[in-house]
Amino acid sequence: MNAGLTPHLPVSGRSPAHPLCGEAHPRQFWALVPCLLLSACARLPDLNHLKGPIHSPAKPSVVNSLGKLSSKDAAALLARRLGPSKVEAAVILAGLEEAATGRPLIAGNKVTLLFDGPVIMAAMMEAISAAKESINLETYLFDQDPLGTKFADLLIAKQKEGVQVNIIYDCVGTLGTPQAFFDHMKEAGIRLLPFHPVSPFQKLGRWRLNNRDHRKILVVDGKVAFTGGVNITAAYARSSLFRSKAKNRTSVGWRDTHIQIEGPAVAALQWVFLDNWTNQKEVALPVCDYLPPLPQVGNQVLRVLSSRPGGDFEIYKAHFLAIEGATKSIHITVAYFVPDVQIMDALVRAAQRGVDVKIILPSVSDGGLVLQAGHSFYGQMLKAGIKVYELRTAVLHAKTAVIDGSWSTVGSTNLDMRSFLHNKEVNVVVLGDDFGREMERAFEEDLKGADPITLERWKQRPHGQRFKEWAARLLAYWL
Repeated sequence: MNAGLTPHLPVSGRSPAHPLCGEAHPRQFWALVPCLLLSACARLPDLNHLKGPIHSPAKPSVVNSLGKLSSKDAAALLARRLGPSKVEAAVILAGLEEAATGRPLIAGNKVTLLFDGPVIMAAMMEAISAAKESINLETYLFDQDPLGTKFADLLIAKQKEGVQVNIIYDCVGTLGTPQAFFDHMKEAGIRLLPFHPVSPFQKLGRWRLNNRDHRKILVVDGKVAFTGGVNITAAYARSSLFRSKAKNRTSVGWRDTHIQIEGPAVAALQWVFLDNWTNQKEVALPVCDYLPPLPQVGNQVLRVLSSRPGGDFEIYKAHFLAIEGATKSIHITVAYFVPDVQIMDALVRAAQRGVDVKIILPSVSDGGLVLQAGHSFYGQMLKAGIKVYELRTAVLHAKTAVIDGSWSTVGSTNLDMRSFLHNKEVNVVVLGDDFGREMERAFEEDLKGADPITLERWKQRPHGQRFKEWAARLLAYWL
């Protein structure tokens, strides 16, 4: 690590802050500006038409490194990946999902689950170190702290080696990051694109303060990609207690999940980054071979979904369809849970028809109002038979789900109004029992470190707590 390449500004000193953003902490910021956000309320689409049969492909489209597979080859591939007992229902769901999102399945990939900061950061930095041509990074948080500085040092070193580094960072997520931190990267030749500056004078006529870029994407040489819940911040310098025998540690990092992808699907994530960059119409993207040929390197079949404010709500629709189609189990792990009526009703219906619905939520959070708003749903869920658990000790930041053991998703999207309405997000849906088993094992491990919430216990909470939940629920649209 070339630690001397970046000046190590004081971590505790947040001045001078980004001139476009100010000095408020991102979470505190939202609590201070609701008066700015009381116009042009967006709405989620009515999904009633997705409950019944809709026009969908007889069989979902599947593409690989050679192009689109024939219907026969696609059917054979899905049968191998899903197994004979699940293939019919899974193919129907995949067809509906394609009709709703417009995104095909992509075959021939290697997908690796990564857990918690140290493992995830090590994998990303190893890929960056091996970069030969380009590094594209999209992130919500990029802090100036020991981990952020180390990450920036490596990016600067690669830029000086001749590798083109391009970074999109969100202006609210980096409110507390000094401008000097980004200026030093820019001076080294790194191209930087701040997403939606807080100052309205920076984007006259195109200012959308409430719309944020919450994606976490890293694509190296167009050949390996990472996505999930992890930001570039010191919270990920330590591991949580996930799969740890030392259950009494007091200094723990955030609990999060990321994935590493190799194969044809990397191009889809690269397109998400390139599309976001070009649509900002701010800084020219340097010419590189961002989309090299991608051979098949594994047997995973997946779908890359992205969302943006005012878009087609791909991720929202995919979650709804998977929950509606569940026959056995819905296991969700999520940091921020403030669902809209349609997702909430779909979860309740699933539990009432006998599906094992379990949701792991945080017991502590970096977003206090979001936590309280999430609590306001506990009573309804518990009465419907949904099992609710709260993760102990570590801050839960993962955004994952596994349904019927064969539909899995990992990404940046929380089950809340902000993710579905106001943020740019990205999720990957992976089909198959083998990946589903890995996801189920991780879910069961998290359950070991979580406390069940019972209806009897919940009814006994103080009236002051109930008032906080009610008040936070009123602000659900803005959280």
